Amino acid sequence: MADTAHLETQLERVGLRDGRTRVARLVEVRVTAYTDGLRNGLGAPMKHAVVGGKMLRGFFVCETARLHGIGYGQAVPAAVAIECIHAYSLVHDDLPCMDDDDLRRGSPTVHVKWDEATAVLVGDALQAFAFEEVVRFDGSAEARLALSQSLAQAAGAEGMVGGQVLDIAAETAAVPLTLDQITELQAGKTGALLTWSCMAGARMAGADVAPFQTYGDKIGLAFQIADDVLDVVGDAAEVGKATQKDADAGKATFVSLLGLAEAKRRAQALVDDACDALAPFGADANTLREAAQFVVSRSN
Repeated sequence: MADTAHLETQLERVGLRDGRTRVARLVEVRVTAYTDGLRNGLGAPMKHAVVGGKMLRGFFVCETARLHGIGYGQAVPAAVAIECIHAYSLVHDDLPCMDDDDLRRGSPTVHVKWDEATAVLVGDALQAFAFEEVVRFDGSAEARLALSQSLAQAAGAEGMVGGQVLDIAAETAAVPLTLDQITELQAGKTGALLTWSCMAGARMAGADVAPFQTYGDKIGLAFQIADDVLDVVGDAAEVGKATQKDADAGKATFVSLLGLAEAKRRAQALVDDACDALAPFGADANTLREAAQFVVSRSN
């Protein structure tokens, strides 16, 4: 596996101090080292699925770790893990049997660039690799167990996958979902992995996770509201995927239930609440506060 400690030194030397840039590079180097070593045809599509993303979840892992005295280089295996889980979920979500999307990040989705069977297997392989990575965190056995067990819960039937089940059911429901039902759905589908990312640093350090759970829950919901807003007002070329799909399908969203202006206001209020949860950490948490604002200001 790539020497991320050495890479971290190199990144500092050339001045790449922006957190997401550094995390993206660290994650991409580890993923590339793994996928380039595969000789079974899975390497290229696995790399395609992960590399090029915003790496927002990996950034939350590394930045919350930094807040607890744990460097990016030490935290990066957990960042790789969450980015691989996220990527696997997108690969499967894009399949014809799910959302049937041809574009992801402005590029062909895995099943379009390769084929459906490859996409299924790529998702399976990324999920397995995620758990291989998360236990590589150089910390206590208790911390590694907490990270891996909580990741399984966040990704599974009571987390992300459970939210996806509710989402699929909503597409054929006789009555559109209520606001409370959509909030519950998104707490699993989108929120569970984001909240795990925000709690990861505290888990690594054996510290109190409560402020970061609040921060993550608020950010996760704000992220989904912002996604619904982008689906309405975003440009497909800039967003990197098809827009207006929810409206065309007659699907209830935060925007359809709240209206565009109120959805934007609600997202910003959630971000403000998330930032308030970091008050005990003072100025040390300013980077996380800036990341929270990015969630509602992003264009893709």
